[in-house]
Amino acid sequence: MTPGFVAAILEARAVAIFTRVLLTFMFWGAGLGFLVNFGESVEIMRSLGFSQPELVVIATAATQLIGSALVIWGRYVWLGAGMLGVFTFLTILLIHNFWAMPEGPQKVNSFHTFTEHLSVIGALILVSIAMHRRSGN
Repeated sequence: MTPGFVAAILEARAVAIFTRVLLTFMFWGAGLGFLVNFGESVEIMRSLGFSQPELVVIATAATQLIGSALVIWGRYVWLGAGMLGVFTFLTILLIHNFWAMPEGPQKVNSFHTFTEHLSVIGALILVSIAMHRRSGN
């Protein structure tokens, strides 16, 4: 049984919005950073082996910003969370593929990022479920 004061916090609209802002921070923060530091972001994507790094930066920023906005807005959360979840899964396969790396610190860091990304994907699914139940759809 959830105590009354905790239930009141969990049911507060402001808390729901704030937590969606927190959940998406890593995405909208990175998306804004990519745009503000466009040249640097292009160089990062080029160093990762992308043949059209400018397009990758634009697509990445757009996905992160639009997906985050949908989740924060509370409409089409399933779509925004889906965009961010697929994006996050692709970063695991393309960037943090620890299983294909030689032993060493980079492999360990990529493994930790992999596990964190899986947790974020789970949280995105969970917010989609919660918003679906809240809206009654």
